[in-house]
Amino acid sequence: MPAGAEMTPHVACSVGATLGEGPVWDTARECLWFVDIKGHKLHRFDPASGVLGAALDTIDAPEEPAWVIPLADGALLVGAKAGVHRFADGAFALVHAVEPDLPGNRLNDAAVHPDGSVWLGTMDNAEEAPSGGYYRFDGGTCVALSPEPMVITNGPAFSPGGDTVYLVDTLERNILSAPVGADGHPGEARFFARIPDGMGYPDGPVVDSAGTVWVGLFGGWGVARFAPDGAFLGRVEFPVANVTKIAFGGADLATVYATTARKGLSDAELAAQPHAGDLFTFTVEVPGLKPGYPAS
Repeated sequence: MPAGAEMTPHVACSVGATLGEGPVWDTARECLWFVDIKGHKLHRFDPASGVLGAALDTIDAPEEPAWVIPLADGALLVGAKAGVHRFADGAFALVHAVEPDLPGNRLNDAAVHPDGSVWLGTMDNAEEAPSGGYYRFDGGTCVALSPEPMVITNGPAFSPGGDTVYLVDTLERNILSAPVGADGHPGEARFFARIPDGMGYPDGPVVDSAGTVWVGLFGGWGVARFAPDGAFLGRVEFPVANVTKIAFGGADLATVYATTARKGLSDAELAAQPHAGDLFTFTVEVPGLKPGYPAS
């Protein structure tokens, strides 16, 4: 059955995010965290409330938050514009500055490797200069990784065993992959797949328990799916143009949540897409991977 035939997205929560991003399932608290980068918001969605819109709690961030990762102690690790922050007891504290010499850059996406390290990417906030890169954050230190600079990085995402990392060069429409060595660092990045012209730009990637790579399509009205060998498996179609990233949640990790964005849409396009920027959901047969907690 082609992707999309059995997976029909519907609105889980009205958000109206300018740039909804970074969804991640919190297994301990059984909720979904995500951000509105341009709205300077952290959002917590509680699906157990069952009331559209009323299930959303919001935290104001001091600067553009790109991602949020739950910590084992109940705090949150938050990638905001200037670096990695810890959010606890209602306050943000900078843990590690990233690229302080590049004030025009900001953090953009992140994922936890099975070894507990956090891999994160940066980008040119003006979306013009190839100044974005990837980093590995572990033990309070942040080490630059090997791929060539990009204008907009997205990902990383990891294979089920953590031995392959997927990296997205958004403006070039390319998805790259690289082996992850025993030392926790990537080998040479190689071509994995390309989003065809007319299908938008690849945004945040996620991998399910079968190794299928799911990639949000900004301007592409859906989410693309790729086999571990890079073969295109199809697309889950959405009623909004800008789909940024998905996360697998619920008790069985078979409920998908997808963030979307209003950014870049004209008044006419917004009128035609009343749910742009909302949180969507659908179910799948193959579950996702259980989110890991960072080691630090």
